[in-house]
Amino acid sequence: MSTDRLPGMGALVAADGIGFRVWAPHATAVAAVGTFNDWDAAATPLEAEDDGYWYGFDARAKVGDEYRFELVNGEQRLSKIDPYAAQVTNSVGNGVIYDHASFDWEGDDFRCPPHNELVIYELHVGTFADDNPDGVGDLHDVGEKLDHIVKLGANAIQIMPVAEFAGDYSWGYNPAHIFAVESAYGGPEALKSLVKQAHRRGIAVIQDVVYNHFGPSDLNLWQFDGWSQDGLGGIYFYNDWRSATPWGDTRPDYGRGEVRQFIHDNALMWLSAFHADGLRYDMTPYMRSVDATTTDIPEGWSLCRWINTDIRQRYPDKILIAEDLHSDPSVSSTDDDGGGFHAQWDAQFVHPVREAIIVADDAWRSTAEVATAIGYRYGGDAFARVIYTESHDEVANGQARVPQEVDADDPTGWYARKRSTLGAGLVFTSPGIPMIFQGQEFLEGGWFRDDVPLDWDQDQEFSGIVRLYRDLIRLRRNTAGRTAGLTGSGLTIFHNNDDANVLAFQRWRDHGPGDDVVVVANLSREPWSGYRIGLPAAGTWRLLFNSDAAVYSDSFGDHPSGDLLAEGEKYDGLDASAELTIAGYSLLIYGWSG
Repeated sequence: MSTDRLPGMGALVAADGIGFRVWAPHATAVAAVGTFNDWDAAATPLEAEDDGYWYGFDARAKVGDEYRFELVNGEQRLSKIDPYAAQVTNSVGNGVIYDHASFDWEGDDFRCPPHNELVIYELHVGTFADDNPDGVGDLHDVGEKLDHIVKLGANAIQIMPVAEFAGDYSWGYNPAHIFAVESAYGGPEALKSLVKQAHRRGIAVIQDVVYNHFGPSDLNLWQFDGWSQDGLGGIYFYNDWRSATPWGDTRPDYGRGEVRQFIHDNALMWLSAFHADGLRYDMTPYMRSVDATTTDIPEGWSLCRWINTDIRQRYPDKILIAEDLHSDPSVSSTDDDGGGFHAQWDAQFVHPVREAIIVADDAWRSTAEVATAIGYRYGGDAFARVIYTESHDEVANGQARVPQEVDADDPTGWYARKRSTLGAGLVFTSPGIPMIFQGQEFLEGGWFRDDVPLDWDQDQEFSGIVRLYRDLIRLRRNTAGRTAGLTGSGLTIFHNNDDANVLAFQRWRDHGPGDDVVVVANLSREPWSGYRIGLPAAGTWRLLFNSDAAVYSDSFGDHPSGDLLAEGEKYDGLDASAELTIAGYSLLIYGWSG
């Protein structure tokens, strides 16, 4: 039997048994019970340590055993799942002793691609690839579809939360046990297997996490050791006005050291134990503010900064993303008042761009607002933002998929195809980290629900649209060595004709052939011929992409856009120019060949 106390929290695996440690400062007695001791509270009592921690060891316990903690507080007898349980039978079941070190990673040493080369594909495990007619989709099903993402060209998947939640169907933003992977999804082994498969295919894995609240359903942490104040949540939560969130009185107490460590340990777990390549924090305004306005919970913001600073030092190749949506440059700042994130979801892009492609009347489109969206940046960093037209939030909560918003009566028709792909073109050519939401590439319609799987028949039915997304992603990632500018920070918006709804801008990394790119977007239904724009340099500008090409859809016009020969006629404040032709609701990408 181990005589030295094992470090760490929860069920601690040793060669000769299992150690148990739990924080319960108001308990007067604690025991570990489980299948290893016939659930006998007298068999494995824990001893009090400093600062409210309890520890014990049982040589009979082993990996795979189910267990709980039994706590005594006065007249209360409480049976609780381990807050650090790495596996549970279900959200109201038992913890399962799990050994993270037993998984064979087979030498996995994958590194996240540079942020300026990332293309993110957001997915929801339960609906992405649901091959189970009697239940929810799981992590194995996602693994079966990874080759689709490889062919599409995305090099990162962002997985909506997988921490154990109440029931089997959920978006995942109601975590009941933050250290345990959802049992209906396959548990911890299934997530590790998916990450390993993704890495073998060159795909990074970004895990969505929720720290602005816990629960509220099946909330094992609630009044964990029997203590509470004013009927609120007890030791893991604020017990005053700061407890209030849109999801109940369930905000963690960010000012309490043990709770800060709990959340810190969880964030590091996804990166170390699961080899995740980054984290996306859900709605960070509710970590620093009760109502997402002023910073009245500064300790929540300091917690973000502490965790993110630690991750930056330990794992410099990882990426940290905030869903903040307040356009606050301090989110991605490493200054004393910053959040320490690398990037944030950008409301300054998604809202004006969605509006510009969804509104029915061309007269209401504003190229000036689109231009501002294209050029917006935080702290001067072009890649401190994630840009998109669809995310799980933007296609639910009273909103729908872009094709559905464009034409609810015909969400796969001409207007829906043209304007949704125009929006995608802006996502992949604007400065920032581009992201799409599952099924966007094959015109998934309706709105996102956690019990309606993707219609994978549309992957074949609209294979041309899938090809359009693939071609855009290849250009964005510069896989052919002709569009390095799309991975660079350089941007000049040199043509903005609001009357014609035409916008043109230059992207570059270092300048030169194979680098400089010009993008032309027509936000009008009207095609334009003999349309003159300025160009950054004389010479040949090769047409690399035409969103109106018939190869993408039989309904597209295959407008005869072509290469441009820029001559020395000054225009748009530039020394060269050329006349082009462009279809309605279309986007062209040109590369300079000298």
